[in-house]
Amino acid sequence: MAYTYETTGLPYQLQNVYVETKGLFSPEDRRKMVAVKQQHPDLDIRICFMDARKKLSKAPASISYGQWADRHGFIWSNGRIPIEWLADEQVHPT
Repeated sequence: MAYTYETTGLPYQLQNVYVETKGLFSPEDRRKMVAVKQQHPDLDIRICFMDARKKLSKAPASISYGQWADRHGFIWSNGRIPIEWLADEQVHPT
């Protein structure tokens, strides 16, 4: 029996991480983020908020940016991109 070395290539893809940085998080921005996540469920999209405690509106029952991200299944951070996000993945700031 004859053996060969690396005669077959197997396609693969390393997972990419996309980081969206946000100061103001407008209703249009929120709609866009939800649409992108729905249309590209295979992408790892994360959000770095300047202030994740900021409320979406002045209404008393308004949720914070961080709560919105939790509600919509986004991984998020407050104030800085965590070094852990950069350690093992290819990160693409958006």
